[in-house]
Amino acid sequence: MPKMKTKSGAKKRFHLTATGKVRRGRAGKRHGMIKRSNDQIRNLRGETVMCDADAKRVKKYFMPNG
Repeated sequence: MPKMKTKSGAKKRFHLTATGKVRRGRAGKRHGMIKRSNDQIRNLRGETVMCDADAKRVKKYFMPNG
């Protein structure tokens, strides 16, 4: 059997922690910053941990080697 490949898009979007949790970037910070408050922009910085249901799906289908 050939090796299973990790999806290239998932490599750029998700990171696995040492304990196996999936980290993702926050939504809502791509464009339209003028209409958002400064507090909201500040809170959207960085990454957050995905919920368990979504993380399970991401690890199974998109990051099988992770």
